[in-house]
Amino acid sequence: MERGFAAYQRGDLVEAERLCRAVLNAKTDHFDALHLLGIITARTRRTQEAIQLLQRAAGSDPKDAAVQSHLGNVLRGLNRPAEALQCYERALTLKPDYAEAHYNRGNALCDLKRPTDALESYERALSLMPDIAEAHNNRGVALNALDRPTEALTSYERALALKPDYAEAHNNRGIALFELRRYADALESHDRALRLRSNYAEGYFNRGMALNALHRPAEALQSYERALALEPGSAEAYNNRGMALFDLMRYAEAIESYERALALKADFVSAHWNLALCRLLLGDFALGWQEYEWRLKVGQQADPGRRFVQPRWLGAQPLDGKAILLQCEQGLGDTLQFCRYAKNVAALGARVLLEVQPPLVQLLADLDGVTQVLEEGSPLPAFDYHCPLMSLPLTFETDLRNIPSHVPYVRSDAVRIAAWQQRLGVRTKPRVGLVWSGGVAHRNDHNRSIALAELLPIVSDWADWLSLQKSLSESDAELLASCPHVRHAGDALGDFADTAALVELMDVVVTVDTSVAHLAGAMGKPVWILLPCNPDWRWLLDRADSPWYPTARLFRQPAVGDWTAVVRRLREELGREFRARGH
Repeated sequence: MERGFAAYQRGDLVEAERLCRAVLNAKTDHFDALHLLGIITARTRRTQEAIQLLQRAAGSDPKDAAVQSHLGNVLRGLNRPAEALQCYERALTLKPDYAEAHYNRGNALCDLKRPTDALESYERALSLMPDIAEAHNNRGVALNALDRPTEALTSYERALALKPDYAEAHNNRGIALFELRRYADALESHDRALRLRSNYAEGYFNRGMALNALHRPAEALQSYERALALEPGSAEAYNNRGMALFDLMRYAEAIESYERALALKADFVSAHWNLALCRLLLGDFALGWQEYEWRLKVGQQADPGRRFVQPRWLGAQPLDGKAILLQCEQGLGDTLQFCRYAKNVAALGARVLLEVQPPLVQLLADLDGVTQVLEEGSPLPAFDYHCPLMSLPLTFETDLRNIPSHVPYVRSDAVRIAAWQQRLGVRTKPRVGLVWSGGVAHRNDHNRSIALAELLPIVSDWADWLSLQKSLSESDAELLASCPHVRHAGDALGDFADTAALVELMDVVVTVDTSVAHLAGAMGKPVWILLPCNPDWRWLLDRADSPWYPTARLFRQPAVGDWTAVVRRLREELGREFRARGH
């Protein structure tokens, strides 16, 4: 066997195999020959034969740890991680300080989605052999799976210190940086990985994600298409390609890409969700509402952490004399938009319980059709059925012709209106409420919000201008302090009942796409909404009005990022509208 081992070490696998088989012809249970031949056949992708040879070797010497570890590697390569794990654990029983087996055990545990256990195995391997670059890299993978990207980044960087040309570690470092929202650094890391390995499909995919996050969809699209050229069966790449196309307003192509993803992976939740958003934006409500139901599987949007024994209602069961819980989901604006359906549900004979976010409890306490308003997360009374609010358009087969658009369906409180009237003082000019930014956590906030400095050109002394922003950034606060024509009222707002009272006193609300837009629309107040080129689905495309809110006017960017033209038009229209009324 010495000649066989020597041939193997110099890379002559054909000669090494010939010599092993010669030994086995003389002695069929020769351990070293079985073991080495098992390794050779595994390397030359004759995996079934490798398994048989390594199993025979293990039978010949049951106390050898290495053969168990090698058998585990072959089984893991066949996507049989549970069996591989058993092999690694047998190896470690035989040799507890076997660093390679601890490392391989970690790999099998990662395959089995057990990152906590995998992390323990990698750390044990590294305690025995601290300079295994692959173990540092895979430790980072486990940490990232445990939502510990800062520690993962440290692990990847240790791997790269040991092995600077390690493409996988550069790619994984980019993933950790992406999780830390360091998108430019993530892009640099993926570019480095691709310089080292030009045919790296995963690297192109992750590069596309970084470019999307940097709002560079055209370049992201190129990366996804390169990933698909290398790996045409990637449903994830088709889905993300669709997202880039959507951001480029190439909606028909986006739909085709989402559908390609679903042809490869029929239960792909994100692709269904993205397809819904695209179809709804295009006004295809019949298919859009069906696909929109998949939102409930994206991070469990509705009712996180709770599962009801009561059935979900989608219109099949009669409601006469029954109690139904309508659940809020997603943002405050979504609740304000879709709570209108409570009246439709009550008309079916139901006693309607409405669960809403805390800031909306007082505002919606007297909503038409609702028996009781409940704060989200509070104890629930008995009920027979439940339904997420945003499933109601599907239930009532809503299309563009039958949207329940009667307003107002949300009303402000007379006592609060009087309090705000006193605070504002005698009205001598038209009052214009301003909202220019939404929550930064919103995926599209970079598109939907406008800088206060960009909006201020609409302000002049013919009106009283009130900032309805609930909170201000430090820079916005400084800018408002230097602007005598705009009074900031937002710091005195409590819940949305306060906001509604203040909105009631405005002649018009000028706002970007935020919950205040929905509030003013639901109250039937004039609301002028500033929209990006690529808006949220509910505002549809190519129209200046909204079928959801009859008193809304939509002011759309004529080109991506062009708020200047929108503000210029707003200024002209505001002057024309109020001067025409004699103000």
